[in-house]
Amino acid sequence: MTQVPPLLFAVEVTGTGVHPASWRRADSRAEDLFTAGYWVDAAAALDRAGLDLLFLPDSFALQSAGARGRLEAVGIAARIATTTTRLGVIPQAPVTHTEPFHLSKAIASLDYATFGRAGWEVTVSPGAAQARLFGRKAEQSEDSLWHEAGEAIEVVTRLWDSWEDDAEIRDSSSGRFIDRDKLHYIDFAGDNFSVKGPSITPRPPQGQPLIAVRASGPHATRTAVRYADLLRITAPDTATAAETRSVLRSAVAAAGRDPRQVRVLLDLEVHLAPTAAQAARELDELESWTATAGPDGLRHVGTTDTLRELAEEIHRECAADGIVLRPLALAAFLGRTPAPLTTLRGRLGLPRPHNRYATEGGRYAEDAVG
Repeated sequence: MTQVPPLLFAVEVTGTGVHPASWRRADSRAEDLFTAGYWVDAAAALDRAGLDLLFLPDSFALQSAGARGRLEAVGIAARIATTTTRLGVIPQAPVTHTEPFHLSKAIASLDYATFGRAGWEVTVSPGAAQARLFGRKAEQSEDSLWHEAGEAIEVVTRLWDSWEDDAEIRDSSSGRFIDRDKLHYIDFAGDNFSVKGPSITPRPPQGQPLIAVRASGPHATRTAVRYADLLRITAPDTATAAETRSVLRSAVAAAGRDPRQVRVLLDLEVHLAPTAAQAARELDELESWTATAGPDGLRHVGTTDTLRELAEEIHRECAADGIVLRPLALAAFLGRTPAPLTTLRGRLGLPRPHNRYATEGGRYAEDAVG
């Protein structure tokens, strides 16, 4: 019998919480939101609790309600890299107005800083308002945005492979720091990018840091099934989540990829307290401050014990390979035994990818270095 791997637990830290009134709570630390200490403390708490992944959302758009303003997610991730020991760190980085060469270097550097615990959640920048912030191009359709995102992922992942693992030889006798035969042009030419390469950063510790994409809508989903290691979904109940997971795994296979090498993560809004009644009262207070339309998907209001029961149901029904807890207001999280210290790929049971350019006869970047 095939053993079902354990359920992954992730947390998305969105400011003081997903609920727009979360900053009004006395324990919100809203005054610290734009300090390094806020993020370091949050990440350290999750690391100690044994959580697997930390997602750091980002956007060029200002929040429509609640605490407004953002720090840049990759910068936050870099700051907390050395203050965590096991936690996988996955910042969002939009591709629409960002060059893939820069993103490749930033995420590769984060993978080095975390000793192989980095990932990248790919997102796009819709709307005319965000386009005006840069002034480089007009508003794009969803189809165009995600087509461009797919090309950006292709460029980034090719750049990660543009150095072979043993490209650094540090041969003092000949004065050669790298073997230029092991640096490769990527020669990518698409509709949005034309990138020759190679990268200026050695291949990351994981080879390929994990790619996460939210499968929300047909265009994003098409990109997700083609490129993502982690596919994030929302669903109103576990049965719908299980069906969505099955459909996505079939789509991954149809795209020529092994569905056993991807993980489907279910978003779950949570609010936890010592008792379910207290959790409900605290949610009522948040709603009295700022009424919302309610969750887009699953929401759990209760205790760590009731959350554990729901997690067991999700696991039992194969509704997802993991859950992404999205706290309405940052509070207590599910305690777990820390996972063994390893790379993020190793934690998820995903192999270190073979370098696509490490073959005899491949073109090398002979003029990349002096």
